[in-house]
Amino acid sequence: MDVDADAQRATDKLKAVSEALGHEIRVFSSENFASQTSKLPSADHEEDDDFYELQPADYYNLISNRMGEHFKMLKTRKMREAELAAQRAKRTKTVMRVRFPDGYILEADFIPSERIHSLVDLLLKALARPDLPFYLYTVPPKKRILDTSQDFYTAGFVPGANVHFSYDLPEDDLKAGPFLREEILSLDGLSLLLKPASQPDDSRMNSSSLQSDASQSVPVPTTTNKKPGRPKWLKR
Repeated sequence: MDVDADAQRATDKLKAVSEALGHEIRVFSSENFASQTSKLPSADHEEDDDFYELQPADYYNLISNRMGEHFKMLKTRKMREAELAAQRAKRTKTVMRVRFPDGYILEADFIPSERIHSLVDLLLKALARPDLPFYLYTVPPKKRILDTSQDFYTAGFVPGANVHFSYDLPEDDLKAGPFLREEILSLDGLSLLLKPASQPDDSRMNSSSLQSDASQSVPVPTTTNKKPGRPKWLKR
């Protein structure tokens, strides 16, 4: 098997469909999506005793975090707005994952300033039955996305988010699918043949990644054997 040739064919096919849809997309069946290497530790993984020991750098970080929170309270509204604007400008892409009842996942890249309705427009081009009414929602708890005029950043969907698809019908007889066009389903797993790209972890989707710069203002001493950072037990 010519791996390079397969990767090139996958690249060309993904590029052609993405250009037709106006956004870069990837498609996964539930099996292919689960086959991706997980970056989360296993549930039965046990840490050594020194994992829970506080180092000098840990104490300094705890203090700096508290000072950062105190400084945040003292900031003026204009300072906070300027900070948020600067943080927003650094975000150049958001990854939206649409999960369908049949287990398929459509993943698409957007600019954070784009509106959620651009995702709806993309789905209308990719669905097997675009004539049927549908809606998107987040979980948990189940919350229907009503305002599609919001941009992804304002909606809290940066750097990415998982949303779920459902037909908006009294009695849904199409739960088994297929929900996506045959041409779109043929992209299943093709992106896995490409070189790994930097994408947000599934564990970070729907979560804020904004951090206060103030917490970095307190110097943290280095040690010879340990790297500065939060206490390891706080990272869970």
